[in-house]
Amino acid sequence: MIGHLAYAAGSPCPTFVLDAARLPREDAALLSHLTEARRYLISAGGAHVLKIALVEPSAHPMFDLDYRFVQALPGAPDRFDVRGSCGHSVLAAVVAAARGGMVPRLAPGARVRVRVRNNGDTVVCEVDRVERDEVGFTVTFVQPRPVPLADLLPTGSALTELEADGRRVEASLVTSANTYVFVDARSLEVPDQAALFAADGELLRRLEALRAAAAAQLGWPPGGAFPKIAAVLPGEDGGIAARALTVPGWHPTIALTGAVCLGTAARVPGTVPWRITREAGTAGEGLLDIATPGGPASVTAVVSLPGAGVGTGADDGAGALLWSSVAHKRVTFQGSFALAPLSHLQSEEAALCMALSGAV
Repeated sequence: MIGHLAYAAGSPCPTFVLDAARLPREDAALLSHLTEARRYLISAGGAHVLKIALVEPSAHPMFDLDYRFVQALPGAPDRFDVRGSCGHSVLAAVVAAARGGMVPRLAPGARVRVRVRNNGDTVVCEVDRVERDEVGFTVTFVQPRPVPLADLLPTGSALTELEADGRRVEASLVTSANTYVFVDARSLEVPDQAALFAADGELLRRLEALRAAAAAQLGWPPGGAFPKIAAVLPGEDGGIAARALTVPGWHPTIALTGAVCLGTAARVPGTVPWRITREAGTAGEGLLDIATPGGPASVTAVVSLPGAGVGTGADDGAGALLWSSVAHKRVTFQGSFALAPLSHLQSEEAALCMALSGAV
């Protein structure tokens, strides 16, 4: 079987992309195969690769690709979380799928429509530019039908009290692309953007404790990768500053799904990001500038006007989410290789011919 590696700029690690059609569908058998693949990857120096994308041509007429994300967890090669998604890995999967012939060769203006099997998201990956081993994208998360903003709050409230280390902190749990916990960094005694970006392990530990508390409220395993969490406050130059956790430790920038969720949360009345954008004087604007330790990002979240009548029959008194978009994303293809432990899933001769470069 062939494994591909592709790296989306801003991600904490490359994504390991595999052909889903050659793997079992049932979770236990699938994760057993992925454990063998991870052991092989670790032995070849790829222990840092903790993102796995399973991709195949979609049988659905509205989509080009079906995609499933698997988060590998540190500690052992058989530890995984299949609960959420990863936008950077969607892009890595698109680039690898084009290299493997699942979709036509990528060219500027092409759009690849991806169905995310983890959560049902529809992601449109529009190609902005193509170089030898790098592709630039604009990524749009499209709602098949407008989603009332209230439906994006998994606890039913814009603010939820979380308790960790004997302290109670107000946070906002929002689900858009992934489920995130947003905490005002100032409630954790972090006064401004410079202090947030310079914060050490104590802030990381407190955020991880709050993330575990949120997971418990949702009925999810506290030791998994989801929900994600980010500390936010007003940015120095307007917009919002954010510092997020990933697996393991600090995210170097912010996840693509994190940018989408943050942009959406800023449009949901009463949430922590909504309050911060109002404080910064940017409330109601479609484009949200995000400052991160690894550089700036921006996201556009488009919602219907309150009471505009979106035709769903649902109460959209606070508006409804239509789509969210992030531009200027870059993916570098790092190579393909024959995956020896799973060689029985594909002709060895075909695998060796298709593996044109040693990627690990």
